[in-house]
Amino acid sequence: MPPSNDVVLDFAAAYPEIGPLRAALARRDWSGCRRVIDSVPSDSRTAMIRIGADEAGLEDFLRDVLRRDPSDGAASAMLGDHLIGIGWDVRTSARAQNVSEDQFRQFHEWLGRAEEVLIEGAARCPRDPAVWTVRLISARGLSLGQAEARRRYDRVAAVDPHHLPAQRQLIQQLCPKWGGSWEELHTFARDAMRAAPAGGAHGVLVAEGHLEHVLADVRAQRDGSAITGYLRQPAVRDELYEAARRSIGDPAFRRTHGWLQAASTFACVFRLLDDRAATAWPFRLLGDLITEYPWEYFVKDLPAAVRQARAWALETAS
Repeated sequence: MPPSNDVVLDFAAAYPEIGPLRAALARRDWSGCRRVIDSVPSDSRTAMIRIGADEAGLEDFLRDVLRRDPSDGAASAMLGDHLIGIGWDVRTSARAQNVSEDQFRQFHEWLGRAEEVLIEGAARCPRDPAVWTVRLISARGLSLGQAEARRRYDRVAAVDPHHLPAQRQLIQQLCPKWGGSWEELHTFARDAMRAAPAGGAHGVLVAEGHLEHVLADVRAQRDGSAITGYLRQPAVRDELYEAARRSIGDPAFRRTHGWLQAASTFACVFRLLDDRAATAWPFRLLGDLITEYPWEYFVKDLPAAVRQARAWALETAS
């Protein structure tokens, strides 16, 4: 069925588990939350925990859950992520030089509270990928460095070597702005993509790595033309098309965890490359759905820009 003229940004439209999870959280029904969380594979479980953590006012509820069962790894991960989210809202997404001393102080206080919860969670549930994935976020926010981030990632990989939520967090950590390097980032993204099972969404790691690189170049040069100049380098183009073939283009690709972000990211990448046929490819998968990231970094009016890109891509596509 062809897409309508709508642009749907709610992940719940793509993942049916989210609606019941949100409903259970609204009722403060942890048993209901666990039924949803425990019914999905490991990477989807981490994603559901992180989506649940976005709900407002959860701290007291989740602390009570942990008082009753301190060994509940899902509650530890969700509470830790919830506290990190509060801290990041205080800090904002502004560049460091535009964040006040008081904002940084509050930010680190909230992340410190999160770390307390997550340290206990990791001690009681050392093989829970969700706890260690959230600890990658707190490590980045607290500037604990590359070695500590790698240590935390290794704890995830020991349990689930292709855990996409953790791999996407490590991609962020490996950016130069967080103390990494482009060489490390691109090498990790390529290796993780090529090692992943056929049809996984892991090609998105390569795409996100290159988008982070090009955004850094644009900021440094203050020149939007750097976008196409970077993406059209032969080696970069080859990696992007390989990543798409190995993920959204693989016959084994399914609408499991990560599919929406992968399809939306490749739609944005191929639109930036002005490749109509390639842009049509992910838009056929997406229908009316889209994600804010990475489009929000390249367009001003996201719904209008997506509608225009989709119409352009599908106009002459067979």
